[in-house]
Amino acid sequence: MLTIIAEIRVHAGPEHKAKVISAFEKMTATVLAEQGCHGYELLVDADLDVGFQAKDANVITMLEHWESIEHLNAHMQTAHMQAYQAEVQDDVADVKIRILEKGLFL
Repeated sequence: MLTIIAEIRVHAGPEHKAKVISAFEKMTATVLAEQGCHGYELLVDADLDVGFQAKDANVITMLEHWESIEHLNAHMQTAHMQAYQAEVQDDVADVKIRILEKGLFL
């Protein structure tokens, strides 16, 4: 099982973030139905007043769980992912993807 953390940096301005969130909202059910998908969740910074929290209003984080790299690669090639990328190309400034696996097996 792979855990994917996609950090999506949007251009400054709430309209860019709103457009990207809306695009994810449209396709999340479709992604969750894909073979090998075990989780697909959009996360934003909690609006808390704590000194130890790093916040960035221009970042959306996707937390994903995929059975294998083959499933993740297939997901990236789907029509809905291609449509998403085209829809938000003017709103997204940068994307950083981390692919993680368990480091401890207790």
